[in-house]
Amino acid sequence: MEWISVVVGIAALVIGLVAGYLFSKSHSEKTVGNAEQTAKNLISDAERQAESIKKEQIIEAREEAHKIKKETDDEVRERRAEVQKSERRLLQKEESLDKKIENIEQKEESITRKEKSIQTKEDELDVQIQRQNDELQKISGLTKDEAKQILLSNVEKEIRTEASVLIKEIEAEARENGERKAKEIITGAIQRCAADHVAETTVSVVPLPNDEMKGRIIGREGRNIRAIEMLTGIDLIIDDTPEAVVLSGFDPVKREVARISLEKLILDGRIHPSRIEEMVQKAEKEVANIIKDAGEQATFEVGVHNLHPELVKLLGRLKYRTSYGQNVLKHSVEVAHLAGLMASELGLDPKLAKRAGLLHDIGKAVDHEVEGTHVDIGIDLLRKYKETETVIDSMASHHGDYEAKSLEAVLITAADALSAARPGARRETLEIYIKRLKKLEEIANTTKGVASSYAIQAGREIRIVAKPDEVSDQEIVFLAREISKKIESELEYPGQIKVNVLRETRAIDYAK
Repeated sequence: MEWISVVVGIAALVIGLVAGYLFSKSHSEKTVGNAEQTAKNLISDAERQAESIKKEQIIEAREEAHKIKKETDDEVRERRAEVQKSERRLLQKEESLDKKIENIEQKEESITRKEKSIQTKEDELDVQIQRQNDELQKISGLTKDEAKQILLSNVEKEIRTEASVLIKEIEAEARENGERKAKEIITGAIQRCAADHVAETTVSVVPLPNDEMKGRIIGREGRNIRAIEMLTGIDLIIDDTPEAVVLSGFDPVKREVARISLEKLILDGRIHPSRIEEMVQKAEKEVANIIKDAGEQATFEVGVHNLHPELVKLLGRLKYRTSYGQNVLKHSVEVAHLAGLMASELGLDPKLAKRAGLLHDIGKAVDHEVEGTHVDIGIDLLRKYKETETVIDSMASHHGDYEAKSLEAVLITAADALSAARPGARRETLEIYIKRLKKLEEIANTTKGVASSYAIQAGREIRIVAKPDEVSDQEIVFLAREISKKIESELEYPGQIKVNVLRETRAIDYAK
């Protein structure tokens, strides 16, 4: 029975397998059929959509092509119209050029005819002139060159006479106008600027309360006076002058230190070497402060700012410096004011002119300590402290050592001369004055045509007597100009010098 069960089980298994296979096959075929149908449907829809898109793209492409064609046609029409306009303009220009060329050719023909006619007439005139010259030479008995020389000589005399008259008129007019304007500017500047003048001195006097103080100043065996002289570098002169001690020295700053220290010692009453040294140190500090204050006061008075502190100190040192009896600091302030006023009148920069005027003598602050002229020393100082080239040029050229390169430099020279030429501003030694007068007369006497000369009015005028047989009335104008130019080039002088040329007019005749 067991084998029957096995057989039945196997049969059942086989039947199940066959049935499963048949069911699976039937289901697969059904699924494949559905998928194929779906794919066919999708392909059909895609074909329909593609056809629709294709038609739309074709329509759009046709519309775009139509639009581009229309735009192209419009552009072609516009360019064709422009080309036609250009062609018409070119044709008009060609016609105009043809007409102008035709006119030019006609004018050239006319000019050629006129030139031939003029040349013919010139030839005829040359022949006539030659004939007239030949006849004139026969009549006058002079050759062409001789006649030309006579004419030139006469014309030269006439021209020289007219030139001298014209020169006189022009000089008179220019002098009148120039002097009036210059006087207005200079007098205006001088009226608005007044400065005190301090006489030059190389000594200082210290008053004493009594004559007993002289002995205390001298000290035991002269130790006190030696200490003062050694520390200050100034000589003390103690003589029979009642109640006074004289301080002598060429350095004004040291002399001021000595004066202040001696006054302090007299007030203190304790006079001995250690106290003297202490007082001298205090006096040096006090003088340094005075110098600084004087420099600052000068810059404030003039209105010049932003100066280097060392330049301000150097300006203050000029308080104790004199030149020909004139205080250099006051002179510098006066030059600054004068230059600034004249610069304003002439339309220049008054601040720059004032700055240059204030610093123009800065080299004199240390010319006792540094080798060289005060101009060269000043150039080095101003360059060291970064002043502008215009200021340096104005300082360098104010005595004519260097050529002036700006109008401000010319103003500084003029202002310096004005300040120095004020009556009483400076004292000139008799020797220099006599030398200048002799040189002035020598320049005049060595000029051709001068008989004698006389310097008058303290050298401000030279009166010259011309030789009447060598110089005519017309030629004295040229003689005066020649002498004035020589004086300008060979002589240094303040202000101006009047050259006055005189000629004796003689009329000589003989009774026969």
